[in-house]
Amino acid sequence: MMQNRFLLNVVLTLIWMALTGAFTYINIFIGFVISFFILWVISRNSEDNRYFTIAFKIVGFFFFFLWEMLKANWQVAYEVMTSHLHMKPGIVKIELDAKTDLEITLLSNLIALTPGTLVVDVSDDRKVMYVHGMYLEDKAKFIQSIKLGLEKPLLDIMR
Repeated sequence: MMQNRFLLNVVLTLIWMALTGAFTYINIFIGFVISFFILWVISRNSEDNRYFTIAFKIVGFFFFFLWEMLKANWQVAYEVMTSHLHMKPGIVKIELDAKTDLEITLLSNLIALTPGTLVVDVSDDRKVMYVHGMYLEDKAKFIQSIKLGLEKPLLDIMR
C-alpha cells in the first residue's frame, strides 16, 4: 500500500509538471508537495497512513543530518586551520540494533559522510560496528550520539 501511494504521488507530480509545462527542480518540488497533500486529504481516514508519517520522518532526518554534517565540517575545518591539536582520536565498539545488510550499509555510509568519523569494521555476525572518531573525549556520549542520532531515526524510517 505504501509503495502504491508513493507511485501515485510520483504520477501526480508528473501530471502537475505536464500541466504547468515547466520541468524545473522547484516545479518538481511544488508538484510533489501538492500531490502529497492531495493524497493525505483523500486517505486521512484510511487505516494505513505509514507513507505520510515516514515522509515527515525522512524530511526531519534529512535536516538533522545536514545540521550534524555542517557542525562536523566546521569542527574539522577549525582543527585544520589552527596550530593546536584539540582532537582525541580513538576507536569505539558500538552494539548494533540494525540487522539487515541494507540497514548496516546505510548506517555505515551516514557515519562515513560525517567528517571526523569513519567505520573501521563490522563484525562477522553483524552485531558490532567499530567506529573511528577524531574527538572522543567521552566514549559513552559518542556512542549515544551515533545510536540515538543516526541509528534509531534510520531504523524508524526503515522498519
